[in-house]
Amino acid sequence: MDKKTYYVCVAVATVWTSYDSSREIDDNAISVPVKLDKWLEQLTYTRRLELCEKNLVQTQLLLGEEVYVTEMKGKWAKIVIPSQFSSKDERGYPGWVPFHQLISQTEYFPLNKPTAVVSATIATLHLAEEALQISYQTQLPLLKEDKEWLEVQTPVGSGRIKRQDAVVIEDRNRKLKGTGDRIIAAGEQFLNLPYLWGGMSAWGYDCSGFAYATHKANGYLIPRDATDQARQGKEVGLASIQPGDLLFFAHEKGEASIHHVGIYYGEGKMLHSPKTGKTVELIELKETLYEEELCAARRYY
Repeated sequence: MDKKTYYVCVAVATVWTSYDSSREIDDNAISVPVKLDKWLEQLTYTRRLELCEKNLVQTQLLLGEEVYVTEMKGKWAKIVIPSQFSSKDERGYPGWVPFHQLISQTEYFPLNKPTAVVSATIATLHLAEEALQISYQTQLPLLKEDKEWLEVQTPVGSGRIKRQDAVVIEDRNRKLKGTGDRIIAAGEQFLNLPYLWGGMSAWGYDCSGFAYATHKANGYLIPRDATDQARQGKEVGLASIQPGDLLFFAHEKGEASIHHVGIYYGEGKMLHSPKTGKTVELIELKETLYEEELCAARRYY
């Protein structure tokens, strides 16, 4: 089928490697509405690790994000994500989502209109008949505002979020660009958040998802995966790294394939989301495996 534009109609849609990747234990992640807290509570360390080791999950999407549907298989849609650049597909990051987590809306998100961007880690979206918890960096068209509330358009109707939980961008085409220190500040609020393979929301990030979100919050749309992130941006010598630069790590003491990315914090420290079983942390690089594996740095700010 030709690609057709749809929008995500749940708080966070997990993008699976194949239409048959999800397990019974993942039912709360593929439902409408999604039950993210319940899903993550049920995942033991082993079941979380399977998301990576069995290559079950690719990435995630936030409420209102645009996708192109390219194929259908039963109740599943094959998609590409234009906002997540990937060398896997020039149209955007590929994967599969349950079709009922998508909705078709014409002219849903005009680019030249004000946008409400969630700045709290998790905000409450009040709809006509229910309230949803939505993630940091969810972007929704602004309808009107007052001192306390922002009324926003969503793929499932209008709703309200507290003004204190979001910032308003007047024109999405004219993004305010943050500094390296602002990239770090965006990440610091997630210290101790458990790692999630493929994670792209405030319920859990993987290493490159964490880099992606902190940059997006500062007006920079960077590639989704660490290997692609290491190919773009401005190359920085390892002796010249500054706070906010992305640091890349490769197997075999930096000589083999890149497997991890973190954000340089300054003073020899790194802010990153390490791996399953760990949480977002701030560490000293010296005398760690990361010091041995450090192979490249890139600057996007």
